Amino acid sequence: MTEQQAPRALADVVGTAVLATPGVAFLRPGLAELLRSSVGLGAGRGTSGAAGASGVRVERRKGAQGLDIEVYVVLSRGHRALDVTRAVRSAVVAALEESTPGSTPRSASARVKVTVTGVV
Repeated sequence: MTEQQAPRALADVVGTAVLATPGVAFLRPGLAELLRSSVGLGAGRGTSGAAGASGVRVERRKGAQGLDIEVYVVLSRGHRALDVTRAVRSAVVAALEESTPGSTPRSASARVKVTVTGVV
């Protein structure tokens, strides 16, 4: 896996875990997804790929070991934002630990930020 592909692959892993979390309706759609949906091409749950273009961002920290992960979700009505964001964070950490079996888990040095952008 190259340095460029690693964050994209992790974003896909994280996005899949987030979408499986109860209370998450979908990841925040980006401009590309919104344009596709407006011309009728469909945008499958607000994502392109598992993670979506803007719903999950994974970046390596500059000058230090570790990852900064940002997740933007839209919640299903009837779920408390606090409960869902905690569950999303736990799902992200678990996904990171599963993606690095037998070595130091990436979750040990990851900062996870979850932002609720809407409720449907």
